[in-house]
Amino acid sequence: MAQIFKPNANAIIRVSIITGILLIIGIILTMVAIYRSTYYTEVGVAKAQSVPFSHKHHVSELKIDCRYCHATVERAAFAGIPTTDTCMSCHSQIWLNSPLLETVRESYRTGEPVQWSRIYDLPDFVYFNHSIHVNKGVGCNVCHGQVDQMQLVSQAQPLYMGWCLDCHRNPEQYVRPREEVFNMEWAPPENQLEMGRRLVQEYEIKVENLSDCYICHR
Repeated sequence: MAQIFKPNANAIIRVSIITGILLIIGIILTMVAIYRSTYYTEVGVAKAQSVPFSHKHHVSELKIDCRYCHATVERAAFAGIPTTDTCMSCHSQIWLNSPLLETVRESYRTGEPVQWSRIYDLPDFVYFNHSIHVNKGVGCNVCHGQVDQMQLVSQAQPLYMGWCLDCHRNPEQYVRPREEVFNMEWAPPENQLEMGRRLVQEYEIKVENLSDCYICHR
């Protein structure tokens, strides 16, 4: 009976199997790399805005408190976007004819709000409340980065669930005195863990519940 397979058939099959496995591994690694890249997360990528608002100028140079523009951050889930009236409280007096602010002036004349491009946009299945974090001693720059040094704001964190859980499981590493929450220049002291454990108790942060699915998925 004639031989059905050629002598090198076994070698070809082995090479095909190995190639297929390597191809699958390569595809998986590529997908993981894309998932963690700035292309997907947009970390550090500044978005164009209808008004080129500089946080560095307003926060770092003019020392304007975060709450002046984000007025609901201490009492609501949403931090709030400044109204045109808020902008014009200053810019009806200064930079009156700047072409950069024509969009703001047009908004003030027509009553139509300025259209901002959202930087942080969580999925609908994720619940986040700014006021809870602020009142539990989580500083703005823990999540938003050094906004006071950004000309145009970009996302500072990837917002992966693992990143959120790291803080929820170890809040003592991140919490600070409430009076320092809006201080962009505040840095953790050498005794951060000791101070953090004390603040966790003082602020009644129930660490044992922070990893429950219901906390973020409602």
